[in-house]
Amino acid sequence: QLQLVESGGGLVQPGGSLTLSCASVGENLDRYAIEWFRQAPGKGREEREGVSCISSSGYNIDYPDSVKGRFTLSRDHAKNTVSLQMNNLKPEDTGVYYCAALRVGVCVAVSLDAYVWGQGTQVTVSS
Repeated sequence: QLQLVESGGGLVQPGGSLTLSCASVGENLDRYAIEWFRQAPGKGREEREGVSCISSSGYNIDYPDSVKGRFTLSRDHAKNTVSLQMNNLKPEDTGVYYCAALRVGVCVAVSLDAYVWGQGTQVTVSS
């Protein structure tokens, strides 16, 4: 059974950078689309915002306008990991970041229940 483990969160000043990583335990990630979600402080699970998504092939990557040009998502099939490079971070980027896997392999709008979720990693952008 697929299990996801995120790492790389922390406290950073505005304008700083962080790299989040998502690794799998028990199953290869190759067949899954991987999406990163952000849950802002005070928001519930259903309000998680997708901040990037990469297809199983790696050829298709989507970003919302709020992070476009600042976040870069990539996957390493050999290492079985997906990384989210976040630059020029802003206070509104603060939240718990979740890695989520979608078996269909493409980035599509589906119910949150369709994903396999990691436990989340906290990112705080503050001076």
